[in-house]
Amino acid sequence: MTGRGWLRCYRPQPAARVRLVCFPHAGGSASWFRNWPQHLPDAVELHAVQYPGREDRFGERCPTDMAELADAATDALGPLLDRPVALFGHSMGAAVAFEVAARLGARGRGLPMHLFASARHAPHDPSQVTDVHLRDDTGVVDELRRLGGTVSPLLDDPDLLPLILPAVRADHELIETYLGDPRRVLDCPLTVLLGTDDTEVTPEQARRWDVSTRGTVDIAEFPGGHFYLADVTADVVTTIVGRLGSVAAWPSTP
Repeated sequence: MTGRGWLRCYRPQPAARVRLVCFPHAGGSASWFRNWPQHLPDAVELHAVQYPGREDRFGERCPTDMAELADAATDALGPLLDRPVALFGHSMGAAVAFEVAARLGARGRGLPMHLFASARHAPHDPSQVTDVHLRDDTGVVDELRRLGGTVSPLLDDPDLLPLILPAVRADHELIETYLGDPRRVLDCPLTVLLGTDDTEVTPEQARRWDVSTRGTVDIAEFPGGHFYLADVTADVVTTIVGRLGSVAAWPSTP
């Protein structure tokens, strides 16, 4: 996979003490996190992952296999590993972040200092089985409308819809055919974030992440549905920074 590369840094912080790498949801792109840096202290530098097949990587093939995507994304993080790294993933991105974290450990590159899994059930949990990628275009659009998110306003544009659906369908195939290996266990702290009205992930499902790491696990709930973080971005970022502790507290923007 070629192109401009996998990572987008919207506000470089040369003196940052930790890097926060963010993985978007199915059909999502790096720009979902474009406004996050304004809520972060200067000690945290955000890098958003740009999957192939969207925005400035539009002409590239969309991967439909988790191993292929996670391997390539892990390779891309190499230049960032001279400082502590934390991973955040939303929905499908949470599963990708978990697989990247596991690969970093397996390659001897060190585990992330913290994993943040948003709006996604645990990797080994098959309780949420869907078939969106097998539906016709109308069925895929209906699912996108149900979930909401940044793609929803574009669904009524007949010129844009054909450009959006291939990546959405590929991402759903990737995540709907994925089941994590229960023997793959991390050693880093893990925070599960979810919306109180999210029908995709229940608090009980969120608690099942506790077998995915030997580190501490906690749950942070926010008002809203599956894309709760769009309405409470500042609160979500504050929660992330709080979990990162003193390493993220200096230097900071007044």
